[in-house]
Amino acid sequence: MLRQSAAAPATGDEEIHALLRGGAHEQAFALVLARYEPRVFRLCCALLRDRSQAQDVAQESWVRIWKALPGYDGRASLGTWIYAITRNRCLTALGRRRPFAPLEDAHAEPQSCEAQEPDDTRALLRGLVDGLPERYRRAVTLFYYEDRSVAEVAEMLAMPQGTVKTLLFRARALLAEQLERRGLYDSQAWLGAGS
Repeated sequence: MLRQSAAAPATGDEEIHALLRGGAHEQAFALVLARYEPRVFRLCCALLRDRSQAQDVAQESWVRIWKALPGYDGRASLGTWIYAITRNRCLTALGRRRPFAPLEDAHAEPQSCEAQEPDDTRALLRGLVDGLPERYRRAVTLFYYEDRSVAEVAEMLAMPQGTVKTLLFRARALLAEQLERRGLYDSQAWLGAGS
């Protein structure tokens, strides 16, 4: 569900940083996995739009994170660092996609990532978000679904904060328009207030 405010969430990663400084990489990784596993999968779903491929790429991302964690230097927040690794894995996977499916898979539909959405309204809204242009979809996913601040989204997407605010404003306008076309006129109840 979309959040109501843009307050920056507490990172809660201090314990992980302390474990890494103390050389307890396995324990740190266990905490990283527990805290970020759902977010990594949701990001893969948002970028790849195929549940099976998202699972594979999320697993590849965790292997990369495991290998790189001892060298994490803290210059970026842990979430931003994990996001960058996952995003790069997704972009690599998108680059490997073939324009034509193999014959044996020609009639197979990619399994949607929306299968996890139990509530019809949440599934509808997630479907509308997934239908947004990529720039809007990434900003909305990070800001609303990953509960990131505008500053964090700007850092993760390597763009100015003003651009992130503009993307979020335009995305909300597109979503409101689509909801109104479906006869769901109380768009503020769906989209939440603020930016």
